[in-house]
Parts: sequence; C-alpha cells; structure tokens
Amino acid sequence: MEAVQANRRVRTRMASVQRPPVFWRVVGLFFGIVWLVVSFYPILYMLMTSLRSQQGFLVGNPWLPSTTSNLANYATVLQANFGHYFLNSLIVSVVTVLLVVLFSILFAFVVVRTDNRVVRIVFQVFLVGLALPIQAAIIPIYVMVSHLGLYDTLLGLILPSVAFGLPLTILILVNFIRDVPKELYEAMQLEGATDFQVLRHLVIPVTRPALVSVGIYDFVQAWNNFLFPLVLTQSDQSRVMPLAIVSFQGQYTINVPVIMAAVILSALPLILAYIFGRRYLLQGMLAGFGK
Repeated sequence: MEAVQANRRVRTRMASVQRPPVFWRVVGLFFGIVWLVVSFYPILYMLMTSLRSQQGFLVGNPWLPSTTSNLANYATVLQANFGHYFLNSLIVSVVTVLLVVLFSILFAFVVVRTDNRVVRIVFQVFLVGLALPIQAAIIPIYVMVSHLGLYDTLLGLILPSVAFGLPLTILILVNFIRDVPKELYEAMQLEGATDFQVLRHLVIPVTRPALVSVGIYDFVQAWNNFLFPLVLTQSDQSRVMPLAIVSFQGQYTINVPVIMAAVILSALPLILAYIFGRRYLLQGMLAGFGK
C-alpha cells in the first residue's frame, strides 16, 4: 500500500515538473491562435472576395464576410479556357515530381550503398546545383531547349524543372537513407536479396516520409514556376497557370472578385497536397540531418 502511494506521489511530482505553469500555457495558446489567424486569413480573404459581386466588393467592407454568395465569378473563370491551363500545369507538375523522385531515390541509394570515387564526384556536382540560381542559367536553358526543338512545348518545361529539382531532393534522400541501420541492409543481403529488392522492400518503405515531403516541395516549385513558362513558351496551347493568372489580371484588372476566384482555383491543388501530406512534410524535410 505504501509503495502504491509512493508511486502516486512520484507521478504527481513528475507531472508537476513536466507541465509548464498555467500562465505560459495561456501565453502559448494565445500566440498559437494569433499565428493561426495570420496564416489562415489570407486564404479566407481570397475565398470571401471570390464569392462577392463586383458591386458588393466596391461598396461593402472587403474585410468582412458577405451576406450573399456569387458563384458567377467561378463560372467566368472556367469559361476563359482555364481548364486547359490547369491541365497543362497539372501535367508539368506531376511528371516533374515523378521523374525527380524516381531519379533521386535511385541515385541517393547508389551514393549511400557504394564507395566509388566517381559516384562521390557526381554527387558533389549535383550539390553545386544548389548554389546555381535559375535566373543565372535561363539563357543557356533557352538556347538548349530551342536547339532540341522543344520550345513552346510542355516537355520543354518539364526537363529544366527536373534538372533544378534534383539537387535538393537528392541531398534530402541521401541524408535520410544514411539513417537506415546497416543491420537491416546486412540482414537482407544474408537472405539473398538483390539491390533492387533492398531498394523496393526496405529503402522506399522506410523513406516514405522523405519521399512525400520532397514530392510536395517539388510539386509546389513546378506548379508556381513562372520564369520557365515565361521564357520557354509562347502560345496559349502551352500556357500554364502562372502565366494564365497574369493574363487573367490584364483582362479583368478592375474585377477583383473574378481574379480572386482564379487564384483560389489555381491554389487548390497546393492546398490539397499540403492537407494530405502535412504529417510527412516536416518529418521528411528534417530527417537525416541529425548526424
């Protein structure tokens, strides 16, 4: 009986030591709510504005919700060939992510599992790409894409996006794969597993958080990329969302609710990608840097 009471006293003391005072918990809750409002309100403002009429936006208070909803703004956006631009951006972004993740996981596995000097040199060359801004390489990229006959095509946007997405993705995956215990590799090798089987049944399942996080990051970068479409495309057939938003602003400069409806539709895939992959995002981006 005395042992039970002593155990309860120890647990009570530990709980009192671990739990912060009420004041600091209230302060943390307050700043958390403030940060939530600051982070979420821009999206809420765009949504509220997109549901207003032009007259309601000019006359009413733009910072408060409107009592009426106007879905005609979204109909106007969809009738302006918006679906074609959305599909182009989706193709470019999805193909870019698939290629970047595929090439990166293969090369990262080779870097970690082999002790070859050539592989190390190639890895260092990839890391140099982290210090190369897109603006500094846009002219050589334009020349190469033009000579390959890929100007004003979706493939001409995908290849440079893949090239600039590889360095950071490889770096993250290399550091993540290095944290996989060597005993797991040795156990699979003793069972007679090939390198491809090790990659498929061990590395890919273990590195799933990193794969999801870099996939979301590369998707956002490819979706929001403005410089490549501006320089490497010209016609409406190859136009993607960033250029479509700019042209849409020029066509509907006064009609702010219509522009906000276009922005909401263009940001929808990014919001959905974050919602479904948020639990892997932080874990994958920070994994592997502890060593």
